Amino acid sequence: MTPSGQPDPATIRAALAAYPGLEGAQVRPLSGGLINLTFAVEVGGRSLILQRVSPIFSPAIHDNIIAVSERLRDRGEPSPTLVPSREGLPWVDLGEGGVWRLMDRLDGQTFDSLDGERGPARARSAGALIARFHGALHDLGHTFVGLRSGVHDTPAHLAKLGAALELGAETGHRLHDAVAELGGRILAAAESLPEAEEGRSWVVHGDLKISNILFDGDQASALIDLDTVGRMPLWMELGDAWRSWCNPGGEDQSAARFDLDIFAASVDGYMGSLRTPLLPAERRSLVHAVERIALELSARFAADAIYEDYFGWDRGRFTAPGEHNLLRARGQWSLFEAALATREARTTLLLAGS
Repeated sequence: MTPSGQPDPATIRAALAAYPGLEGAQVRPLSGGLINLTFAVEVGGRSLILQRVSPIFSPAIHDNIIAVSERLRDRGEPSPTLVPSREGLPWVDLGEGGVWRLMDRLDGQTFDSLDGERGPARARSAGALIARFHGALHDLGHTFVGLRSGVHDTPAHLAKLGAALELGAETGHRLHDAVAELGGRILAAAESLPEAEEGRSWVVHGDLKISNILFDGDQASALIDLDTVGRMPLWMELGDAWRSWCNPGGEDQSAARFDLDIFAASVDGYMGSLRTPLLPAERRSLVHAVERIALELSARFAADAIYEDYFGWDRGRFTAPGEHNLLRARGQWSLFEAALATREARTTLLLAGS
């Protein structure tokens, strides 16, 4: 690894050499991801994406990606295609150099937020895209493998925050006092949320932050970064989407607001395009979904402000990962509070006609 955290040029060349037809390829890093390292590859008129896959993911997830992508394309929805290596595999293992994959690059652009006057139109289109995604995969018989456990196990994340606060106190971590003050509020707020009504298990994307959606103008065209596809209750999927979409300032600000117009447009787009009727319990579960996910992520960022071993961070803005994660934790707490203030309006929108 180089001081910037990027793989050294020799490792990138080794990854490229594992695939045929990439001689003379031009490679440049792409920013934005918190977990995987991503590079744009141009060669012979082809546009590709090369990624070093985070070790938090098992290489087995590529079987899930193939199953989901093939089904989506069969149903007329664009989805990235993994390029086979010289050995015919959808990924390559370079040992200490990491696990890598190559895929075709879909046309479109991504956004870090849905801020601005075009935000509601994009949110409505994104909601419709997610509904089509869920509809296309509703009867997928694939058995998902290599999944991370407990991604939205809120009690486990809260317990980890508690352990991080104890560790910070024992070690005298430089951020302990700041994290403890925020962590106390997070843990208290978690006690006030009602239990989630789980409903059915849906085939979901699993990480619907707005930057994982490709747009053609104002039209959402495809979902990318399919590492997290799997099965979970719908409230987890949509709560995470709204956590990202309805916070125009993005994750890297300490103060957030909840954009009710974005929320309303996304609900309209999703419900208007969904062909699988929701059960009453599933609709009710959506009311507290964004509150629960924002609080959960605030706890995760706060814990990692102490542990400093999970989330990627911006070396250009911060001196260490803890400082970046503390800012993110404060931002998600602020979003939780902003979402609470809109609960009555969101309830009306979600339960209308149910």
